[in-house]
This record gives sequence, C-alpha cells and structure tokens, in this order.
Amino acid sequence: MWLWRRFLPNARIRVRIIAAVVVAMTAVLLVAGGFVYWRVGYALDRQLNQDLRAYTDLVTSQLKAGDDLPADKPGLVFQTFSADGRVVEKSDQGVRQLLTDDQIRSATPHPRRVELGRFLPPPDQTPYRVRYFTTPTPQGTVVVATAISRHKHDEALRELLLQLALADIATIAAAGLVGWGATRAALDPVERYRRAAAAAGGDPTRRLPIDTGRDDELTRLGTTLNSLLAEIEQGQTRERQFLADASHELRSPLALLAAEIEWARSRPRTTEEIGTVLASVDGQIKQLASLTNALLDLEEAKGRQHETTLVPLDDLLVGAVAAPSKLARAAGRDVELNTSAMAVRVDRPWMELAVANLVTNAVKHGEGTITVTGQTSGGSVRISVTDEGSGVPASLGEKAFDRFTRGDPTRSTPGNGLGLALVRAVADRHGGHAVLVDGGVMLEFPLE
Repeated sequence: MWLWRRFLPNARIRVRIIAAVVVAMTAVLLVAGGFVYWRVGYALDRQLNQDLRAYTDLVTSQLKAGDDLPADKPGLVFQTFSADGRVVEKSDQGVRQLLTDDQIRSATPHPRRVELGRFLPPPDQTPYRVRYFTTPTPQGTVVVATAISRHKHDEALRELLLQLALADIATIAAAGLVGWGATRAALDPVERYRRAAAAAGGDPTRRLPIDTGRDDELTRLGTTLNSLLAEIEQGQTRERQFLADASHELRSPLALLAAEIEWARSRPRTTEEIGTVLASVDGQIKQLASLTNALLDLEEAKGRQHETTLVPLDDLLVGAVAAPSKLARAAGRDVELNTSAMAVRVDRPWMELAVANLVTNAVKHGEGTITVTGQTSGGSVRISVTDEGSGVPASLGEKAFDRFTRGDPTRSTPGNGLGLALVRAVADRHGGHAVLVDGGVMLEFPLE
C-alpha cells in the first residue's frame, strides 16, 4: 500500500484498484513468461549441446585415427590449429576463425566453450557455439575447435520473446479493461449513496437507495447507513420531544413563581405573607428540580451507553426497594419482596432506578401492601411491582408509558408523569418491555 501512498496519494479508488490489477498482472506475467522462456531455452540449449557433443566426438575420433575428416554438414563446422596459432584444417572455407590466439594458447585436453555472435538485435548472421580443446593426432597434438550454428536456436528464442511480449501487452490491456468495468460496477452503488446523501441536504428522514434483492457488502453497507440515519432521526425526534415536553411542563411552575414573586413585590407584605410566599416558592422549586431530574434521567436512560454485569436478582431488588421502603413505612404501608438468588445480567443502576420508581408510584398512588416479585422463566427475567389498589386505569393502555401521562386528569395528585416512561426506557435498554398487569406493572427482559 505504500506504493499507492507514494505515487498515487490523491488518486480515486477506481484508479488505484485498476493500477493494482495492472501491476499485479504484470508481475504475474513477467514471472510466468520468464519461466516459459527459461524452460524453452533450456530445452533448446540441451539439444544444441547434444548435437555439438556428437559432432565433436566424430571429429575427435577421426583426427586421432588419422582418417579423413567428416564432410561438411549444415550448421556444423570444425577447425584445427597448430601450437603457433595457424589454421591446419577447416571444414568450411567461408567460416571465420573460431578461436583467438589467446584461446589457442590456453587450450587444454578438457573442452571449453565459447559463444560467438550477438543474440539481441541487431543479431549476428553467423552465431556459433564453440567447443575447443587439445587432442593428439598422428601428426602431433593440435587444438580442435568444433562449432554449431546458433542461428535457429537464437531465432526461436527471439520469436518466443516477441510472442510473450505481445501476449503480455494484450493480457495487461484486457486486465485493465476488466478491472475498470468491475470497479465501475462495484462502486456505482457507492456513488449512488453519495449522490443521495448530497441531495438529502442533512435531512435524516431521507434514506439511501439500496437494492433489497441483493445481499452483498455494499448493500449491507447501505442498510447499515440507513439504520444509522434512522437512529439519528430518532435522536432528533427525542430531542425535539424533550424540548417540547420540558418547555410545556416548566411553563406553569415558572409562571406561578413569577406571579408569586410579583405579588410579594407589589407592596410591603407582613412576615406571615412573606413566609407563605417563600413556602410556595420552595415547593415550586422542588417540583421544578424533580421534573428536571426526571427528564434528564429519562433522556439518559434512552442513551447508547449500556454496561451490564451479573447480579444476584435478590441483591438487585433489595437495593432497589431500600429507599422507597422508608416512604412506605412512613405512610403505614408494607413492602414484601419475593425473589430468588438467580444471577441476571443487567445495567444495575438503571434497573434499580426503574424498580424504585415503580415502588414509589405504588406508595403515592396505590393501596395496601406493595409486593415486589422477581423470577426467571423460559430465558426471561420478570420483575413486577403490585399493590392492593386498582392500579393504573385500564383505559390508558399503552399510553400509560408515554411522557407526562397521568391517571388523574386533573393533575391534583403528586407526580410528573415520567415514572412509567422511565421504566419503559430502562426495559428497552435491556432489550425487553414493560406492561401493565393486575394491580401494577411488570418488566420483562432476556436473562442473558
């Protein structure tokens, strides 16, 4: 990859992919072509050496026996030299001298080889492979040089190089075209995603155009991005809802505070009147603080952070009912706990807060003994809080878990209507749900 960063730092992905295909194909073809050329050259060299060795043996045997030397054969020549470098005999008068004076003087009985003529263009018209050595004859020791023409050998290798080069060029060009077409087909969905995102103008309600009939990587990417857009849209919706709810619920207490302060400042008041106003202001401030904290808890419960731990169910519920049990005792009510020590995986602070809200609601709006039950069944955890009262009105149904929903339409009873909304948010956080049951509410979520 450093090659692309070095030579194509700002190139488009399509260009980089095609360049990678061309470079990889070139390397493969060079290796394959080199192997083919080596094997063909090896086979031709072996045949050439066998023919030269057979001709050398024939010439040597006749020289040693003093017989007539072999007649001229196409592509095969020999020359003999005296110790002072003179040509004694040769098979073809038109062939140049095969050995230099230095080679004649360095000749030994062990054959040596030398190549005459060029291989690459412009090629020599009479290239030879020469073997030379000394051998005894009836007339004395001479230096013998036998040679075989490399013309056909070299011509075959040059033709092979040309054919390999043409084939490689055609293959690389085809690979480039195939790579261009393949990358275009592969990256077209990305370009469609980009155009759709640009056209959306920051509107999270818009979605990327995905092909639902496919299940490749880009389709899954589009699906993931659409899910992300949906989450952003939900987040913005929750934010707008939060602002709308907060402004609506805070308007009345703030207006009442402003009116009471204005009344107190309109003229001098007695100590009793000031005390009454301050007590009312204190109550309104506490209500505002309670409402603000409840709203913040609700928004945080719907957040993305979720850290779970294994907790014994009985330990969890004991911690959850500790604080609201004091309110129940102060109101002359009892709280009963029926649970097991089964370990469950929960986000403990939030689950304790949800159960505590349910018990607190039962203290404020219910009657008789409050029963908190925790049990596991069929891979699920069920936590219910019930009392001996009538419970949440059945007419509310699922609306009971909406923000600021109250069973008392006159809103004369204490509370801000956020308790059950928080309970549902915690249940959703654990992949479960919250439902109304006879005399109370039950949370249900997976065991693991």
